[in-house]
Amino acid sequence: MQVNPYLFYNGNCEEALKYYQKVLGAKIEAILPYEGAPADMPTPPEWKKKVMHAKVTIDGEVIMASDAFPGHFNPPQGFAVSLQVEEPADAERRFNALADGGTVTMPFVRNAILAADPASSVDTAIRMPSRPAT
Repeated sequence: MQVNPYLFYNGNCEEALKYYQKVLGAKIEAILPYEGAPADMPTPPEWKKKVMHAKVTIDGEVIMASDAFPGHFNPPQGFAVSLQVEEPADAERRFNALADGGTVTMPFVRNAILAADPASSVDTAIRMPSRPAT
């Protein structure tokens, strides 16, 4: 069994995924627009090009995503997406990229780093494994 987060966006899912591709090295595996939905699914014309389902991988880990159907989006709360980053310099680079335009809820510190990504308002936690000083 595999458990994958499924993130919902308010019409900006594709923009967010392209942002993750740029700053996190995410690979967009699939994007299925609402225009491919069953004919009996009443989709507003302006929503046809929005993302019904998407699959993204970041270093082999899967995140699913979608633009919430019109009128069904709720701002996310009560969770964060955590990135485990091995190298401190890479963690700081990713933190700074996510913080640019986002809201930093905790400054960059070893082993506990949070940044809100500007595309979704989902809190993203970046953590580095603890290592003895060398």
